[in-house]
Amino acid sequence: MSVKIGNIDLGEFPLLLAPMEDVSDPPFRFVCKQAGVDMMYTEFISSEGLIRDAAKSRAKLDIFEYERPIGIQIFGSEIDHMREATEIATLAKPDLMDINYGCPVKQVACRGAGSALLQDIDKMVKMTEAVVKATHLPVTVKTRLGWDDNTKNIEEVAERLQDIGIKALTIHGRTRAQLYKGEADWTLIREIKRNPRIKIPIFGNGDVDSIRKAADWRLEYEVDGIMIGRAAIGYPWIFREIKHFFATGKVLAGPTVEERVSVCRTHLDKSIAWKGPKVGIFEMRRHYSNYFKGLPDFKSYRMLLVKEDNIEIIHSILDEISDKFQYIEPIYQMV
Repeated sequence: MSVKIGNIDLGEFPLLLAPMEDVSDPPFRFVCKQAGVDMMYTEFISSEGLIRDAAKSRAKLDIFEYERPIGIQIFGSEIDHMREATEIATLAKPDLMDINYGCPVKQVACRGAGSALLQDIDKMVKMTEAVVKATHLPVTVKTRLGWDDNTKNIEEVAERLQDIGIKALTIHGRTRAQLYKGEADWTLIREIKRNPRIKIPIFGNGDVDSIRKAADWRLEYEVDGIMIGRAAIGYPWIFREIKHFFATGKVLAGPTVEERVSVCRTHLDKSIAWKGPKVGIFEMRRHYSNYFKGLPDFKSYRMLLVKEDNIEIIHSILDEISDKFQYIEPIYQMV
């Protein structure tokens, strides 16, 4: 049975790309879309930044037709600002609006936004209701199990947010106190799915970094789909591999070195086209290690790539990597 968010049909068991700050930009989303992701989100966008017309926040509204379906994710601490930001973001014509109630980092949570709202469910409900009323688009939410081990209130959150009109909920299987440490616990996510009151799609998030986990957790935790974040950085093929396994029960061979170079090159070119040469080259540096993870003696090439500013030379280094490692079998895959 297809999973639907409003009128958006995501197929039987969708794989979603998580909104990640400084990662989920259009160049990265492009390579993930090529690899078969079913739905994506922008990086999270500050409601304050949108209202102030801050250039960085406005740039994050850039979405492209080939990315659909795509959601714009916003965060903030003031209800009126979230309402206004929703109206601004709606004009960018995404397929849905998403609210971030999950970000655990200090500069977000300590300002009363992101996961901080897990300490004030009444305010979270009012804020969500304001966003729902401010747009004709479906509204979804991403959050965590609770603030800490003593306040895992996700069941109340799920019921109350569904009651005021959200169309799907993504749950990261950690508390705010855990940040990204320890292991994600999906057992409460399964409890939400089994709650007879819950009718909206429930997506699980946290620690899905292999085909096996995706397959096992799909059955064990009964979610409607899976959101993948960090495991896709430098390895967009994870979406292709999971889908292939679901369809055939067989593990697809990992990408060849030639394919790694090709996708890395595409990512670089898109990054330069969207951000300009200086910023595009600089921001691409964080991705090289991930694209070539597992290659023997890659460190010297990584050092060359992260120091180089000349586009032609970067491409020639990538050519050299392709030539040197072309006979190596796929050495790293998300099994």
